[in-house]
Amino acid sequence: MKITKIQAWEVEMKLTDPYTIAYETINTTSNVFIRIETDQGIIGYGCAAPDKKITDETPQTVMQAITTTVAPALEHRDPLRHALLLHSIRKPLSSQPSAIAAVDMALFDIIGKSCGMPVWKLLGGFRESIPTSITIGILPESETVDLAKKWIAEGFRAIKIKGGLDVGCDIARVIKVREAIGPAVELRFDANQGFSVLQALEFVDKTRSARLELIEQPTPKGQPDLLGRITNTVSVPIMADESLMTLRDAFRLAQGNFVDMVNIKLMKVGGIAEALQVNAVAKAASLEVMVGCMDEAALAIAAGLHFALARPNVEYADLDGHIGLNGDPSTSALILRQGVLYPTQRPGLGCDW
Repeated sequence: MKITKIQAWEVEMKLTDPYTIAYETINTTSNVFIRIETDQGIIGYGCAAPDKKITDETPQTVMQAITTTVAPALEHRDPLRHALLLHSIRKPLSSQPSAIAAVDMALFDIIGKSCGMPVWKLLGGFRESIPTSITIGILPESETVDLAKKWIAEGFRAIKIKGGLDVGCDIARVIKVREAIGPAVELRFDANQGFSVLQALEFVDKTRSARLELIEQPTPKGQPDLLGRITNTVSVPIMADESLMTLRDAFRLAQGNFVDMVNIKLMKVGGIAEALQVNAVAKAASLEVMVGCMDEAALAIAAGLHFALARPNVEYADLDGHIGLNGDPSTSALILRQGVLYPTQRPGLGCDW
């Protein structure tokens, strides 16, 4: 089998419900889709979700990377040699993780289709579905409570609240949501680097009654020792998100005992293959693992889902980035039912184009 053609195109999608986090408000998002054709009629699809603040990429840089680097490196080569092909583009695209992730997805899609099997089974097939949390951005207290009630009515059993702008307001919102939703729903909090150590400790102390499941990235990403100070002081599990961009980051976080958990996002680490490596480091260090996402089309979310289903120590999912994206051409890539994600069971990544 040989790769005969590689195409890429940008799709801009508006969010039904724009949301605010500690450092920006998101109204629209642009993903870049990639299509890899082969001489045997098998076609693989992938998706990049570049984010200037997180991955330092734009749709334009991803498109350029695929045109000038990926296509020349992969055309006329065997798509089943996944490791070799990814190795050939990792160095020139070392600063473009979402572009690499898109290629990684498309190659896995081809491998799965050539075998007639879904990717999650090829990678290990540990579980058949996984619950996902649903995220609520920074909103006034009453609106936060109303949204939490809405999502629970739709079947979700894990709520993640964004914060980091005002610790006092965050404390009040978390407590009010817990009072409104009762004890059976998991409640998570993400400060998106917005707290100092003292603010994080205050937040933990004053939200004990809310029984938070975890706190995600309370402090700035470039100072993992600050995460460590919080982790070693509080009983609530502390998770690294923005602090984890590479395999080396995972090793440093584990070696320093800076966190209890890590959030692995395919767009940050560069796809499924690299996520498996990061996950192995986490497993060796007894760190709990969540698979997360950014504002991603359903195809990219499906790739994260296949990774999560394949490995037993990926116990948590925050794969809601596709919900409310208007104009997503890949909505058939996965199934969401009562807050639980399921693969389609079609070969590859399961997207029916």
